[in-house]
Amino acid sequence: MKKHIYLLPGTAANSKIFDRIELPKERFELHFLEWVLPTDKNESLEAYAGRMCQKIQHTKPILLGVSFGGILVQEMSKQIACEKIVLVSSIKNKGEFSFFLNCIRATKIYQLFPSKFLFQFEKIISRFFGPKADKRIAAYRTYLSYRNPTYLKWAIHNALCWSQRESLSNTLHIHGNKDPIFPLHCIKNCEVVKNGSHIMILTKAKEICKILVQNL
Repeated sequence: MKKHIYLLPGTAANSKIFDRIELPKERFELHFLEWVLPTDKNESLEAYAGRMCQKIQHTKPILLGVSFGGILVQEMSKQIACEKIVLVSSIKNKGEFSFFLNCIRATKIYQLFPSKFLFQFEKIISRFFGPKADKRIAAYRTYLSYRNPTYLKWAIHNALCWSQRESLSNTLHIHGNKDPIFPLHCIKNCEVVKNGSHIMILTKAKEICKILVQNL
């Protein structure tokens, strides 16, 4: 019987980031989740996770999440029975936040930056890199397509203010040793991908797939 894996990307990203994930089709069937808009800026993470759970069509699935998507699939697993939780470039509890991120969440300085700053990304790249930046801009538009201001503010707030104290059991954590967002020295009990950055779902897909096949 095939195992059903539901995959959720990171903040602002769409399911195209999983295009390079290839697993044996006789063993696994992949289902791609997309972000939906929060009902309002104050929707709780628990309520949002409940709405995302409505997209799950199989019993005891495997939930895989990247970055903030990893946080959300953990919240989803508290509402539905799962065979396993898989985290990629994410964290298992608030104790794995870096000192830098803890300072940001404590001071709430992130609230001072308008979400529309993200929309200026293409202009910033072009200014610094000129015509050679075309491919970078194209990739940005391809993978990071969720730019709704309400969603972005909601996601950033709920990622930084996540309060889970203890790691959930039955979790497979895959992490890169060169992740600048969630540094490896803050992470415990994970499968390490050499030279893996925070976007290693794109750059280290083969290594990640090998770990998935061996552990699922």
